[in-house]
Amino acid sequence: MFELTILVDFAAAHCIPDYPGKCQRLHGHNWKVEVSVQGDKLDNLGMLVDFSELKRRVNMVLETLDHHYLNEIESFRQVNPTAENIACYIYEQLEKDFSTLETISVSKVTVWESLHSAASYKKLSI
Repeated sequence: MFELTILVDFAAAHCIPDYPGKCQRLHGHNWKVEVSVQGDKLDNLGMLVDFSELKRRVNMVLETLDHHYLNEIESFRQVNPTAENIACYIYEQLEKDFSTLETISVSKVTVWESLHSAASYKKLSI
């Protein structure tokens, strides 16, 4: 099994209503996003997927978040835009997009809201 990981970023604001601290107030982050994909078949060039193609697909998802107030995005109206929920959102959007590709699948998405704090989402294999 091969696994590729890319690191991309976006900037966005959010707040966490009912949080008992500063994060309850509107604030922003320069989010870092690690996306890992996996597969066991390489193409004729010896690649699982071209890094530029992977980045293009990830950036299409991040365009829906970049420079937005995350609480106003439909997907975060019922759930708080925490790092955990953002990681899950990105994973699910990419999973839909990658369903058209037979050779790779999303293995994990990690969202960093600071240099020292990150949350990851991955589906368990059964």
